Amino acid sequence: MGSTTGPQTPTAAESPTATVPTAAPVTADERIVSLDVLRGVAILGILLMNIQSFSMVGAAYFNPTAYGDLTGLNRFVWSLSHMLADTKFISIFSMLFGAGIVLFASKLEGRGLRPGVVHYRRTFWLLLIGLAHGFLLWAGDILTVYALIGFIVYLFWRRSALGLFITGVIAMAVVVPLYFMGNFGIQMAPPEVMEAMTSFWAPGAEEVAAEVAGFRGMWGDQMPFRLEHMGSALTSAFFFFMLWRVGGMMLVGMALYKWGVLSAKMSKKFYATAAIVGCAAGFPIIWLGIVRRFADGWTMPWSFFNGSLYNYVGSVLVAWGYIALVMLIVKSGVLGKLGRAFAAAGRMAFTNYLMQTVICTTIFYGHGLGLFGSVERVHQILIVFAVWIFQLWFSTFWLQRFRFGPAEWAWRTLTYLKPQPMRK
Repeated sequence: MGSTTGPQTPTAAESPTATVPTAAPVTADERIVSLDVLRGVAILGILLMNIQSFSMVGAAYFNPTAYGDLTGLNRFVWSLSHMLADTKFISIFSMLFGAGIVLFASKLEGRGLRPGVVHYRRTFWLLLIGLAHGFLLWAGDILTVYALIGFIVYLFWRRSALGLFITGVIAMAVVVPLYFMGNFGIQMAPPEVMEAMTSFWAPGAEEVAAEVAGFRGMWGDQMPFRLEHMGSALTSAFFFFMLWRVGGMMLVGMALYKWGVLSAKMSKKFYATAAIVGCAAGFPIIWLGIVRRFADGWTMPWSFFNGSLYNYVGSVLVAWGYIALVMLIVKSGVLGKLGRAFAAAGRMAFTNYLMQTVICTTIFYGHGLGLFGSVERVHQILIVFAVWIFQLWFSTFWLQRFRFGPAEWAWRTLTYLKPQPMRK
């Protein structure tokens, strides 16, 4: 999550006057503003979808008919969130993570250091933080997935931009036949397997009541559901979906960074054209998927497998359109203070991601206000807007006084194996 450098023990020249290369966090002057702004947009945007996971039973995230009212404004809010946000911002964030690996490694290598050891130490700490976040706080954690895939995609970072792009697209494409095979295979599976999948997709009243009661309870009452959800996320969901989608996006992000796309180096005409093409091509595909799934009645397995592919494909195009639009806005310099606020939120993306968990679990879980399962989608969005406003303000306020966000400081300290200076 960030485009910083890490430590490495250098081999110093024997001369007493030789300069020993050292690794350190990037300074404010070294930061790429377009990456910070895009990361800020992504970290705020993912809450549009994550709020459903915080506030409702797990099945409702994938199947909106599984829980809660889905008529009137609630249906409009779900449809708009699905169109604008579902998989789009996490795709952008995945691409930024890949870009960050290239930036991180190339800076270290440019200073005469070996980036591999530092990358794996840095990613190891991210893995531990992600596991703690997912198992102890919120099972929707993505940090663990990023760390596991980050161990793999690092091996590709020196490849050409074109090679990275092609490899990334191929990886993402793997999911398409997997979904078709899943749709066919589940219908041929034993009855108990079909029953388990149907229960996951559309749980019965007793299962829903148990999950609602669990998350409205105290921390220990919530644990069985976190264990179940994290277990699924790190096994079937990881190998069936995340490895290919997120890994492919990371590789594409590496390519886009090497081409200069993510650092706003292309022309305004390029970004304007890319934004129009991406959104104009992606949104109709996603909308068709919404229409077809409602017409299908959100049945399992079609809506779970084949019906998901509309958004899977369309969101790649829309995410590309969003990236181009943000780059165009950054190049135009029209955001002013708001742009600086988004950049601050992006510089503190790690902190803001964890903060969203703390805020939302406090609102919805039993150790806080205990509103789990009782807030309709239209009101969830109001909470999202409130969190956005707070995090844009807080990020700006904090970085006026400190070099890093709290989580970023801790991660850097663990990576460098020595405390980092915090105050400016």
